[in-house]
Amino acid sequence: MLNLNIQQKIHYTLRFAVAMCFIGHGSFGIITKEIWCNYFAVFGVGKTMAYQLMPWVGGFDIVCGIIMLVSPLRIIPLWLVAWGIVTASLRPLSGEPFAELIERAGNFGAPLALLIFSGGIKLNLKNLFTPIDPDFMPDASTLAKGITCLKVVVFLLLAGHGWLNLIVKKSLIGQYAMLGFNDPVNTAHIIGAFEVAAAVAVLLKPIRPVLLVFLIWKMISELFYPHYEIFEWVERGGSYGCILALWLSLGAKSRVWQAASNMQVA
Repeated sequence: MLNLNIQQKIHYTLRFAVAMCFIGHGSFGIITKEIWCNYFAVFGVGKTMAYQLMPWVGGFDIVCGIIMLVSPLRIIPLWLVAWGIVTASLRPLSGEPFAELIERAGNFGAPLALLIFSGGIKLNLKNLFTPIDPDFMPDASTLAKGITCLKVVVFLLLAGHGWLNLIVKKSLIGQYAMLGFNDPVNTAHIIGAFEVAAAVAVLLKPIRPVLLVFLIWKMISELFYPHYEIFEWVERGGSYGCILALWLSLGAKSRVWQAASNMQVA
């Protein structure tokens, strides 16, 4: 079984990541981000109504994020799994590249991993409104499932962002030009290739020290959006949380294996 201290670190990492996703996404609703009109249009909602609905949607997201920080009811991350998939899917449904969906895997992957590490998805009514116990101790099988989930999620979010670089997403080109790169298109191609390679490496054989490099890279690279930088950075909390949780859980896994090996020797 996991060391209690490590399990708590994984819990709070993913818990804060979920709260960041909700609060960052909700902030865009409060400030009525124009591109949201495209996503409402998928449901046949016009611009006028979309602008009226945005603050309500955003406010609900922020409330969910605050509840997650204060008392992590199991229904909150479960809702974000569904809500995160829906909101990410609206991007390709509204005409954006499919890469926009998988690049946001952290939004629905962080709450899914939190549920797995805390005992799985249990749909009975009483359980849904019970706070997640940060001291819950998963067994080796649960740890393995959580690690697999995190590996897939980190693969998707890195591959998705790399894909957007390779297809030369306009906003990314603008970032590189703003940062002073003489050839932003070529820069995007190089960064895209690096990120796709990093994604494959995480999926096949994640190395803990390298994961910290990817974490720092992700946290820095998300700082350079030309508009609403802080909200964009906060909304990507699921990405940072999943990478950090994978780093923590791999360390826990090595300790479990070492303990088992010592018992066999004894």
